[in-house]
Amino acid sequence: MRKVKKTSGFAVSHRAGAKFVRRGLRAYFEYRDLGIRRATRGKVVAHVIRARRGKAPHGQWHRHDCEVQFVYVLKGWAVFEYEGVGEVRMKAGTCFYQPPGIRHREIRHSQDLQMIEVVAPADFRTAEAAAPARKLRRGYRAPGARAGG
Repeated sequence: MRKVKKTSGFAVSHRAGAKFVRRGLRAYFEYRDLGIRRATRGKVVAHVIRARRGKAPHGQWHRHDCEVQFVYVLKGWAVFEYEGVGEVRMKAGTCFYQPPGIRHREIRHSQDLQMIEVVAPADFRTAEAAAPARKLRRGYRAPGARAGG
């Protein structure tokens, strides 16, 4: 049997009695901490995110300074746009990984959206970012552009 060095604590978070808080990265979401930050001593954070009624995403491009970030959609749907990828619709049952530093933004989501997000390290930074240059589709000409030029 392999020896495992104990570097963290046990954590359990039940839905019954759990509280969502409005304090978090985005004002249009509420967050429920799952206790992972404390159990891992800040190595990882995990929370359930849900849409706040009547609040819409602002679509600001940004990036996260983290090593790992992935999300699993529990309920509803959301449309994100990623640098070099374009728009992607995530729905219940979708799991997505965002590479470190990728520019992205949320465009819209359903009012019943709920997701689990896991990020390492727990104390990661988020910075606004300029919109990435868009690659034009073959045969597409930007408004006002001259043919052949």
